[in-house]
Amino acid sequence: MNKTTPEAPADTAADLLFKALADPGRRRLLDRLRVKGGLTLTQLCERMPMSRQAVKKHLTQLEDANLVVTRWVGRELEHYLNPVPIHAIAKRWIKPFEHVRLEALDHLKSQLED
Repeated sequence: MNKTTPEAPADTAADLLFKALADPGRRRLLDRLRVKGGLTLTQLCERMPMSRQAVKKHLTQLEDANLVVTRWVGRELEHYLNPVPIHAIAKRWIKPFEHVRLEALDHLKSQLED
């Protein structure tokens, strides 16, 4: 009897994003692109404790998560940080909790003034 297994559901955009952000090496690449965009693969490999192939693999995962966009400039492929997905995370997971902190600060201010 031939048993077939149902296919695993495809990762959602959010799944790809959180998986991409889970790795410290990928976060380091994002930090470098945040400071200076338009870096080539060669430039991104500088000061990275991994092989060129590993950096390329990480960049591919970041591109799949839409965190990095690329642009050809002549014969060079430049990489740029795309902050839009990170902003979406902030809106969904961080911003709802901001009012709690602001209310706590307002309450503390009121108590200190009394």
